[in-house]
Amino acid sequence: MTVLPNVQQKTIKPIIEKTVTKFSTIHTDEYNIYAKLENWEYYHKTVNHSLGQYAKDEDGDGIYEVHCNTQECIWSLLRPWLRPHRGISQEKLPFYVGYFEFLHNLRMRGKKALQETFQLLLTPDLRNYQQCLIISPV
Repeated sequence: MTVLPNVQQKTIKPIIEKTVTKFSTIHTDEYNIYAKLENWEYYHKTVNHSLGQYAKDEDGDGIYEVHCNTQECIWSLLRPWLRPHRGISQEKLPFYVGYFEFLHNLRMRGKKALQETFQLLLTPDLRNYQQCLIISPV
């Protein structure tokens, strides 16, 4: 997840190009910020929320292939998670979002991943500790 300074095509283009392989299919709503995805060499499929469309079955097999529900679900989890931290500054927002993303991803991997993370955080790296003890000549 990336916190953007604004919601413009020139802002999202470098992020999309860095994180999404060319000619991948991107599913979005019809917000105009995504209008140039095909010009940027991506396949683009949309749902039209203003018409009450939230998922689309393009091939008639009963499976709704086109949707942006996964990302909207993550946003629905982020908003209430941020709510108790009232008054977050724009400067610190990327740290809160990064921490939320870390916790969300870790949750998907289970308790073992959480235990391993805490073990890494709590186990001192003796090489760094020894370097701190070296007294350099004045």
